[in-house]
Parts: sequence; C-alpha cells; structure tokens
Amino acid sequence: MGKSAIIIPARYGSSRLEGKPLLKVLDKPVIQWVYEKAQQSKLADIIIVATDDERIYDCVKRFGGEVELTSTEHKSGSDRIMEVVSRHSEIEYICNLQGDEPLIEPESIDAVLKNVKDDKNADISTLIREISESEADNPNLVKCVIDKNGFALYFSRSKIPYERNLGFAKFYGHLGIYGYKRRALEVMTSLPQTMLEQTESLEQLRALENGMKIKTSVVNFVPVGIDTKDDLEKFRQIVSQKLCKKA
Repeated sequence: MGKSAIIIPARYGSSRLEGKPLLKVLDKPVIQWVYEKAQQSKLADIIIVATDDERIYDCVKRFGGEVELTSTEHKSGSDRIMEVVSRHSEIEYICNLQGDEPLIEPESIDAVLKNVKDDKNADISTLIREISESEADNPNLVKCVIDKNGFALYFSRSKIPYERNLGFAKFYGHLGIYGYKRRALEVMTSLPQTMLEQTESLEQLRALENGMKIKTSVVNFVPVGIDTKDDLEKFRQIVSQKLCKKA
C-alpha cells in the first residue's frame, strides 16, 4: 500500500506579513511549530516542507526537518505540492497542511488523511466547522454546504445557504486543510482554472466543477492562521498562556 505524506507549502513572500514562516515565537520559527504538529500525526509516514525560498529551506534543515525546493513559478500551493509528490512514487495519499497554521490539531490532519484512505468515493477531503450567522456574513470566511453523506456541494465567500425560510439553516465555515488521493491531485493540478474558481478565487471549485468528490469532516475548533502581525501576537499569547498553565 502507498504511503501517506503531509506536505507543507511555505512561501517567503506575503502581501500582509512577509517572511512569516521564519518569524519566531518563543525562539522557534512558525514553520517549525507547524512541522512539529505534523509530527504528531498517527497516519502520516512522510513529512516534507515544500518551498521556493532558500531561507526557508535552510531554516527547516537547521531544525532537522525534511524540505525540498520547488519552482518559483507555481500559482498555487497545490501545484507546489504536486511537484514534490511527482518525485516520490511511494506517496499515495497527501495532506496539504498550510505553513501558517501552527495550532492545527494532529487529529484534524489524521481526519483528512483517513477520509481519502478509507472512502473509495472521496477524491479529496477537507474540514468544516459550524459557524454563527454573523460569521456566515463575512466574505473572508469561506462557507460550505454539504449533502447528507458529508460531501461538499459548494463553497462560497457568500452566505450559503440563503435563508428564504428562517430557522432551518446550519452554516459551515471551511478550514483550509486538504487530503488528496494521488490521482486526484494529479488530475486537479493538470486542469485549467474554471469559471467558478476564477469568480470566487477558490481553488477547490475547480475540483467540484470537474465532477470530483470532496468529503468533509466537521470539527469544533477555531483555527488561528497567521496572516498579520495581530495574528502572530495572538498566537504568541496563546502559546505563553499554555506554558503558564503547565508551570
């Protein structure tokens, strides 16, 4: 049976927080926090950071992680991941773990891997969480609607479903972590961008428009991604609080 891999795409450039994988919290770079969470996965056989920047490459090497350099021409994290996967014929299942999610739970990583390994109908898997109606109004929080078997019907920056009749809807927010069967990743990254993907700027819509099946699992945690200086400070405070409780 093929192996399962967690691949962590990490770029230096960011319009809101340049060099964020290398920013330190308690003397440890953000990318190392993410890598160490990945190491707690029970289902992953391989963990690789995929980067186009030698500074990130050198950083991961220094803390003893596995890392590979990729092209600077990739338009998405999925393309960067596919380049790494193409070098490893043994990899059959992939978790795309964002390099700015240092508080991701190892159980969540295993949930996306388990769905693509165990469900023959799932090409891709991801996570969602139940959100409030006010959160559903936020276009920066991607929403998802699902069928009765937990497969995604649609993702949108708009509030979905639209409440023509009040009191029935559940709203789900999408968490940006994915699991892939190898063949599904190969197909998706070979396809051109679609109308819905370009309209909403959501890569997963390319998969749905081309008939691929995305299995979801519902989790109950609120992610803390690092996109701004405020996010970085929030993460620093959370880590400090946890250390104080242990002391």
